Amino acid sequence: MSAAEGPRRSLRDYIILGAKGFCMGAADVVPGVSGGTMAFILGIYTELIGSIRSFDPRLVKLLITFRIREAVKHASWPFLAAVGVGILAAVFTLARLLSWLLHNQPVFIWSFFFGLILASVFAVGRYQKRWTPGLLFWTGLGAIGTYFLVGLVPADTPTSPWFLFISGAVAICAMILPGISGAFILVLLGKYHYVLEAVNDRDLTVLVVVGAGAVVGLAGFVRLLHWLLNRCYDVTIAVLTGLMVGSLRKIWPWKETVNDTVHLEGSALSAYQCNALPPRWDGEVLLAIVLAAAGFAVVMFLNAISEHKGQSPKGPALYVRK
Repeated sequence: MSAAEGPRRSLRDYIILGAKGFCMGAADVVPGVSGGTMAFILGIYTELIGSIRSFDPRLVKLLITFRIREAVKHASWPFLAAVGVGILAAVFTLARLLSWLLHNQPVFIWSFFFGLILASVFAVGRYQKRWTPGLLFWTGLGAIGTYFLVGLVPADTPTSPWFLFISGAVAICAMILPGISGAFILVLLGKYHYVLEAVNDRDLTVLVVVGAGAVVGLAGFVRLLHWLLNRCYDVTIAVLTGLMVGSLRKIWPWKETVNDTVHLEGSALSAYQCNALPPRWDGEVLLAIVLAAAGFAVVMFLNAISEHKGQSPKGPALYVRK
């Protein structure tokens, strides 16, 4: 069955898909939050993987032989167009706002996303019919790996086109994985602020190079992920759950700088920060807790809607059709 033979959708359905894409794009802009996690939360993760996978060599062959009708049927154009428009809309409209919030109100924005990701651990965990010691081992492995990954210090790297291309390819692989933020990978590669400024300044040269890398990286990685979900479903879900658990280290709202700041491409970044308790319990802490609870509640609400619609534990959100 081709990807295009998915569920028939109304205009309202595509507007909802666009809104879900907007949520994914908003998450992708923030270092530490994964658009893949949002796709999990919103119940479109596997359809997203399958739709991207439909852009394969057969589609290229159909296009170069001008068999346009067959090409349209083969690929999941409507789904990806709706989600893609939402993602791009979020990136170009929220990049400046989120950049300001991360700089001026980091505790509040991290608190909300901390609640989102914490609830996502429970939401994704429900797709396991039975947690065995072996699956818990894989979850722990994913959590430990991500925990140490997000603790790495950003590197100082070149701005050459070849490195921007590689950065886009690596970051997009992380973006599609729940728990690992593509934006954070750009931070580690020393290109987050550079790319964010390119978005704000509409620097098409940089955006095209990074985008080309993203397309190439996504085309290859999504096939591996699709294969893993088909052949090693339980282990893959266990590892993905672990990735989200480990990422909570990065999203913890309160940080303490233990080294001097370093300057990277004209921006001041903390060389190393560790998680800490709030310096004092006041109104800011109370509001942060409320925002974290709100993020948690949003995921639980979406999860409840999914269950109300009668989705099985291996329902549309994760099940992969072979």
